[in-house]
Amino acid sequence: MQKHTRSLLEELSSMPLRRDKEEVVESRASHILESAIRLLTYIRENFDQDTAFKLEKKFNSALKNMDASKFSKGVARIKENKDVKENILKIKDGEYKED
Repeated sequence: MQKHTRSLLEELSSMPLRRDKEEVVESRASHILESAIRLLTYIRENFDQDTAFKLEKKFNSALKNMDASKFSKGVARIKENKDVKENILKIKDGEYKED
C-alpha cells in the first residue's frame, strides 16, 4: 500500500488562517503605500518637473476619486503631447517626411 503524502503547499492551503481584519487592512495598506512611494519616486526621477507634477496630481486625483482611469488618461495625454512635440521639432528641422 502506498502512503499518501501531502505537499507543503497542500498543507499550508488547508490550514485555517485566522487573521484579524485590522491586520489584513494594515498589511495591504502598507504594501500599497510602499508601492505608491516607489512609483512617485520613479516619476520624479524620470520626468521633468512639470510633467512629474502633472502625473502626481493625476495619481492623487485617481486615488481620491477611486477612478484609476483618471491616471491612465493623464499618462496617455502626456504621451500624446510628447509625440506632438517631437513631430513639431522634426518639421522645424526639415526632417519630417510623409511615408
